[in-house]
Amino acid sequence: MPRTARKKSKTGIYHIILRGINRQTIFVDDEDNEKFLQTLIDCKEISGFELYGYCLMGNHAHILLKEKEENLEQIFKRIGSRYVYWYNWKYNRCGHLFQDRFKSEPVEDDGYFVAVLRYIHQNPLNAGMSTSIDNYRWSSYKAYIEKTRTIDYEFALGIINEKNYISFMSEEGKEKCLEIGNKRLQDIELMELIEAKYNVKAIMIQSEPRTKIEQILREVLKIDGVSTRQLSRVTGISVNIIWRLNV
Repeated sequence: MPRTARKKSKTGIYHIILRGINRQTIFVDDEDNEKFLQTLIDCKEISGFELYGYCLMGNHAHILLKEKEENLEQIFKRIGSRYVYWYNWKYNRCGHLFQDRFKSEPVEDDGYFVAVLRYIHQNPLNAGMSTSIDNYRWSSYKAYIEKTRTIDYEFALGIINEKNYISFMSEEGKEKCLEIGNKRLQDIELMELIEAKYNVKAIMIQSEPRTKIEQILREVLKIDGVSTRQLSRVTGISVNIIWRLNV
């Protein structure tokens, strides 16, 4: 079946999703996140695109940018080849890392632009990977507050108004933005999420007091895509015990 043509943006601005092949984790640890961001910044200098926002999410990444001298395909071929070469060297692997074709949507007006930026920054919160958008390390949220040159912050702040930035980013967005599709977390992502949110390793939950065990299990089961069997797998707690909490 032939691929549909990628929708072109009249403004040159796109919301991009890069995804690991077969939902593979592409950012295993802090070093991986740091390496990808450095690659993004280096390629920005070479390719000339404007970078407005990003968020790294374990097995995928959201990026908001404007193409200029190079088109999207050239930009992400450059980013992908550099990061994958390093990743394969680090983990002693070979072959593809990213899904063959990255997803994109055109961003044609200012209102949708700031809605997408908010959606990207709220991703860790909505996925249960962080309790607030300002304490997630791997998004561009703080770059706007600190005005770091990793991003081109002037355009967004010119629309939102700098003094309204924090309150706007905290508002619940109603717009439907480009999503990854299947939101099922890998086991390692779920374990990382549990440890970050509850300060306890997933496999050690069973050693906690009963009331805390039940609280954690009930809350984690509310996360989109988390199944009873997966939660049993990462915690070592019986499927039947978890199932009774979920009825």
